[in-house]
Order: sequence, then structure tokens, then C-alpha cells
Amino acid sequence: MYNDYYSPDEWEKFIRFSETKETPFLVVMLDIVRQKFEEFRASFPYAKIYYAIKANPGNEVLALLRDLGAYFDVASIYELDKLLALDVSPDRVSFGNTIKKAKHIGEAYDKGVRLFTTDSEMDIRALAKEAPGSRVFFRILMEAITSDWPLSRKFGCQPRMLTELVSLAADLGLEPHGISFHVGSQQREISAWDAAIAKANYLFEWMEEEHIHLKALNMGGGFPANYMNKTNPLSVYAEEISRYLGLHFGDDVPEIYLEPGRGLVGEAGILASEVVLIAKKSKTDLKRWVYTDVGKFNGLMETIDESIKYPAYTEKNGETGDVILAGPTCDSQDIMYEEFKYQLPLSLEVGDRIYWLSTGAYTTTYSAIEFNGFPPLKTYYL
Repeated sequence: MYNDYYSPDEWEKFIRFSETKETPFLVVMLDIVRQKFEEFRASFPYAKIYYAIKANPGNEVLALLRDLGAYFDVASIYELDKLLALDVSPDRVSFGNTIKKAKHIGEAYDKGVRLFTTDSEMDIRALAKEAPGSRVFFRILMEAITSDWPLSRKFGCQPRMLTELVSLAADLGLEPHGISFHVGSQQREISAWDAAIAKANYLFEWMEEEHIHLKALNMGGGFPANYMNKTNPLSVYAEEISRYLGLHFGDDVPEIYLEPGRGLVGEAGILASEVVLIAKKSKTDLKRWVYTDVGKFNGLMETIDESIKYPAYTEKNGETGDVILAGPTCDSQDIMYEEFKYQLPLSLEVGDRIYWLSTGAYTTTYSAIEFNGFPPLKTYYL
């Protein structure tokens, strides 16, 4: 099968490194991470780029981005500690998770973090007590129904409540810094940013009437990686998003923050797996079940509901046929693709390798510790 996701040199480098390694494992190519970060910086020269480290918290990735001048978005005190251990200054860190223990807010504050995101009264009161005077983003609720991995319902609040939270934060001595939104992970519809920016501008104007001047707009992540469905180049996203900012804010565009995760590291990863078993459920079954040594519980959790469709590549050639792809565990949920019909060569055999492309994001971080005794997904950095 043809692989057009990586250059011949990149693919040869990966194969040369991985041919003696036991599957399953993930290889993250740091040159691609570097290239993607430089692309974000060139496409959004006016923005502060906060890497969402939950996408891939590997020390090698974090150190590279540290040296390139990135900022970092953390979802927990534990991610913060990883950064501090790598000598990342806390003034380059935002605590972007709206769900956090009060004592962890205090720990982050004691370690130097002064930028937080919130969406509820209880969290604001905890911030006022544990992180007095800190700058705060207020996250607005977004539907994000056009994204492949929506982040709606759980995060953010309605506009009216948000304005009340901003006023409360100011009254409690916090510094209302700006509005935050997320259009949904793997968002291929660029117009989603238009609606979100329009809503944010409305809130900026509303708060101005309340004599609270917001300074920044955090547009979150959502920038997609190339999976089975290819996406527009990042430059196209940047051009359109910049136009939306000018359209809605005019000459008074606030400070802009971005939090790319998947869009920065997704395409840098290749996950190598091995075919464990090939079976049919009846003699007349036209579909093959292909079981691999990687599945939902050791790296491919984002195949749940077949949401993220990773390109699957094998070096076998010839006529192809429908397959159902499933993992190695004894859990019946460990089926990656059944409705969406992947095509793999009829010549595929047990022991052959299947490579899952664009798997640099949300693979090792979702890998279980010991489900069915399988170890966490091994990761190498090139």
C-alpha cells in the first residue's frame, strides 16, 4: 500500500530505526515537531503559542519546544512538575484546565504560575483564595459539533454566566485577562473559528460596558492533523482566522493565545504494530478480522466511536479487501474500526507489520498501565 504521509527520507529513517524493535511502539520524529512549531510561529506571528502538553508529554518533545521558545498549557499539577524539572520558567505556563483541586491551584501558584482558566463560581473562589491577584481566562461554552473529537458540554459556560463570573473575579481581586474558547479537537471546519471569535468579541464589548477591559483572547487548539481525511494547510487556517479577527475586532485585536496539541505533534508519530491473528466468523464471511498487538487500551483510545481515523499502512502489496481492525485484549470494546471499512492487502499474514500514521498525539498518554497485563506503549524519539 502507498504511503504519502512522509517523505522517502523520513520513512527510510523510521524503518531503519524501527526494524529491529519489538512491536508495539511509537516513534516520534522531532524534526517534524520542530517543523510544525516553526509553521505555527510563521503562520501566527502575532500569537503566543502555548503547547497543550497533554497531547504528548514526552520530555524530548518538551525540551525541544522549550528551546524553540514555546509557552506551555498544563492540565494538572503533575504536568507542571514535568516542565519545572526541565527548567521551564513558570511564567511560560498556563494552567488551562477548568477542573482542578484547590490545593493544586495553591501548589501551582506557589511554584510561580500566574495564569489560569476558569468557567465556574466555585473555581473562581478557589483561585481568589489560593492564587490571589492571578490573571484569569474565562472559558465560553462552544458546541463544536463539526469537530471529530468534540469538547463541548463539559467545559465552558454560557455568555450571561460568564459575564457574572468576570465581575465576581474582579471583585475578589483576580485580574480578568480575557476570553477562552475551544472549537473542538480535530476541527476541519475553519468557519468554526468565525462563530467563536464573533461570540468572544460580543463578550469583550459587554465587559467594556461594565468597565472591565479584557486584554487577551485564547483561541485554544483544534488545529487538525492529517488522518484519513486530509486537511487544509495551516497557512489557510491562519489566513482565515486572521481575517475573522480583523472582521470582528477591527483595529482593536486583543493579545492572541493559541494552544495547539494535536496539530503540532500529531503528524510526527508513527505507531508500529504486528498482526497477531487473522480470522473470519463464518466460512462465507467476506470480511476478515485483523487483530493487532495494539488497540484501544494501549495507544488507540481515540478510535472510540471511530472518531479519529488513523491511516493504516503496510508494506504488503496486491489486491485489497475489507477488514475489521481489532486490538489484542479480551475486552469486546477493543475494536478500532468495524463500521468504517479499512482496505488491507489479501496477502497480509500473521507477523506482518501495520503502521498507524499521524499517531504522535494522544496515543502514549491514553495507554493503559497494565490492562490484561500489557505494558504501556513504548515511545522512541528520533
